[in-house]
Amino acid sequence: MSAACGCDEPETRVGEEAEEERPWWRDRGIMVPVFSGVAFGTGLVLEWTGAEIPALVAFWIGLLLGASTFTPGAVRKLFTGKLGIGLLMTISAVGAVILGYVEEAAALAFLYSIAEALEDKAMDRARGGLRALLKLVPETATIRRDGASVEVAAKDLAVGQLMLVRPGERIATDGIVRTGRSSLDTSAITGESIPVEVEPGDAVSAGAINTAGALEVEATAAGTDNSLTTIVELVEQAQAEKGDRARLADRIARPLVPGVLILAALVAIIGSLLGDPELWITRALVVLVAASPCALAISVPLTVVAAIGSASRFGVIIKSGEVFERFGVIRHVAVDKTGTLTRNEPAVTAVLTTEGVTEAQALAWAASLEQHSTHPLAAAITAAAPGAPAALDVTEQAGHGIEGSIDGARVTVGSPRWLDAGTLKDQVAGLEEQGMTVVIVHRDDAPVAAVGVRDELRPEVPEVVRTLAAQGVGVTMLTGDNARTARALAAQAGIEDVRAELRPEDKATAISELGGHGSVAMIGDGINDAPALAAADIGIAMGATGSDAAIESADVAFTGHDLRLLPRAFDHARRGRRIINQNIILSLLIIAALLPLALFGVLGLAAVVLVHEIAEVVVILNGLRAARTRKERIA
Repeated sequence: MSAACGCDEPETRVGEEAEEERPWWRDRGIMVPVFSGVAFGTGLVLEWTGAEIPALVAFWIGLLLGASTFTPGAVRKLFTGKLGIGLLMTISAVGAVILGYVEEAAALAFLYSIAEALEDKAMDRARGGLRALLKLVPETATIRRDGASVEVAAKDLAVGQLMLVRPGERIATDGIVRTGRSSLDTSAITGESIPVEVEPGDAVSAGAINTAGALEVEATAAGTDNSLTTIVELVEQAQAEKGDRARLADRIARPLVPGVLILAALVAIIGSLLGDPELWITRALVVLVAASPCALAISVPLTVVAAIGSASRFGVIIKSGEVFERFGVIRHVAVDKTGTLTRNEPAVTAVLTTEGVTEAQALAWAASLEQHSTHPLAAAITAAAPGAPAALDVTEQAGHGIEGSIDGARVTVGSPRWLDAGTLKDQVAGLEEQGMTVVIVHRDDAPVAAVGVRDELRPEVPEVVRTLAAQGVGVTMLTGDNARTARALAAQAGIEDVRAELRPEDKATAISELGGHGSVAMIGDGINDAPALAAADIGIAMGATGSDAAIESADVAFTGHDLRLLPRAFDHARRGRRIINQNIILSLLIIAALLPLALFGVLGLAAVVLVHEIAEVVVILNGLRAARTRKERIA
């Protein structure tokens, strides 16, 4: 059960596999309140038929079952000095029983237990995906020892050892390339959608995939203390800090509970000294029931459950009631670039040619060669000219490019750092300024074309940024990609604050800086986003296919990739928070009105309970409005 009922929070250890989620009918946390409700309903039926004794037994069963879900935890927390709504609900139920209102006590226990159980069920999400981070590190690594290649456990790697990383293998720990040239897929580590070319002297990260030539990498970090393990530690730390925050209902209960207890005690003691002890002790119990925030205790979880449930219907999964309560006050959002603002699908976006060469010819020549390569840029070029015949005598030079024979001519495709762009040099520079990765095409050793490839912006992004601005939400781009590409895409999106070339820990630092000016959310979909997602006030994992680690670290997950969900989710959360505030104000006003009436004997227990039940109906109906969502089409 949640903190609001005073029960213990389940212990969660990051990195452990999540237990398999049980169906609701096998979940004790759900079934006990359900049986409490069944017993209470049975008691009402028996009472209506005149069977008073069986009805009383049924009410007692319902009361004991419902109270068992929050009373033990409330008592345990009382001994540690923590007071919550659960304690007041317990005292109210006891007071009602003492005064002979077992039916009312059973209703109170059932309604509170089922509201909390439903909230917990809605919030209970498996969070065992963080272990996926460490799965990026291979179990074994090959090192050079005395001139021979030796396979060792990755966890046993030490600083200074020389690793041999073959094509297709992951790098086992952080290091520096000593020999060899290649391109690395670092998307899981930096968010860079385009593979990074590396050569001797370049630093590489654990978990990166070597896509081309063999490399010898000198380890600069131990196998158990590298960039990936650092990410895990950052996530654990941020989640632990976030778990200490009190729920809204408990923040209200903290001063309310002792205040009500002291007031009731003063009424009983002072009244007994000045008048009839039985009268004033009874009146003190009525004051306790009058001051119990029944409507508050029931309406807030119910509103949260209704809002969380309706959000899930349009593709927004909110992991906890505390998250929902905080979601409505976000005023700034940091957005990852790759896979969030962009499609994470590099595509040909520009083709430059020299005189006498058409774009179709240039693409066909490049595709004839690139279909022999597994490089992501090759896939983009091949997709742009799917009918190109395969080249002959193809050879690939890792980190540089590929060449072969096409119709008797020697064609070469490669990086501008390897192949001269010739007369296209200035135009190539222009494409790179636009954030494109460019490959040069040579035919018989002469430059004939340049092909620009870029991970394109999602079409809805500019609209989303404008909508967020209209909602008063600022936007910052955080990316591990190079600054030139980031600035180009940010300009298209309408984002002014751009922070590029960030490592995972840099993103977390940026979130902390942004958080100094108000509540901040972070949205991303990659492992490299995990620390920032965990450090933000609200972490949002983008897409059902996002990494397990991102989903583990986040508070909110989008089941789709359409960013228009973001402003819609903010709007939904703010509306839900307004409803919660309405119910809180109404609940506190009822308490404020009932207290003096109970204190001076104007209202007895029956009247007080009746007012509370009417108030509960009102706030429940108001809370259910949070389940309504605006009809919007997300293409």
